[in-house]
Amino acid sequence: MTQVTPSTDEGFGAPLGYAPADTPRVYRLPGVYAPQGDTALLLANLAREEFRSGMRSLDLCTGTGVVAVASALRGTRATAVDISRAAVTTARLNALRHRCRVRLLRGDLEAPVAHERFDLITVNPPYVPCEDPALPARGRRRAWDAGTDGRLLLDRVCERVPRLLTSSGALLVVQSSLSGVTATLDGLQRAGLRARVADRLVQPFGPVMASREDWFAA
Repeated sequence: MTQVTPSTDEGFGAPLGYAPADTPRVYRLPGVYAPQGDTALLLANLAREEFRSGMRSLDLCTGTGVVAVASALRGTRATAVDISRAAVTTARLNALRHRCRVRLLRGDLEAPVAHERFDLITVNPPYVPCEDPALPARGRRRAWDAGTDGRLLLDRVCERVPRLLTSSGALLVVQSSLSGVTATLDGLQRAGLRARVADRLVQPFGPVMASREDWFAA
């Protein structure tokens, strides 16, 4: 039997009051990234976007699918992508739970939708710096580790994802201040976008970051 764990308020790692009151409650298969403070930050900014009937949304690195489900519940034609089979299954389960339609695709970042265009793209990629210069091939660390500077996925987002936007589209990316905010802004501007820091959330290190605090300071 496969264990399915409800993600509770405590799973966010930050007060859920920061996320919209209508944030969908989700279930999570073992090994799938639990909604955290960064998820709450992304959801809060998603709620500030202007939604139009029929607009197309894309959620990359979808995890539990909570952001994709929130977009779909606002009337978008939602697509979500994750490289993890467990994440895709989890997101499908949560879309069914909330009776909304989300197209779920398994693949590496934007590859499954490389020739499509979207009005709104959300990304919460792995961004935690680690000692290993390569992305993990499997396991739980694949949900957060992103090379020695935390930018293995962020640099690809900056280079490749803007081309998936419609002419009036918007891109929301969440990351840590430890993984080069200026580099992200510069990369998005080189790709032709007007980029800015829309919001910030200060929170204590969780277990993963706390275990690397000495390495970060070195």
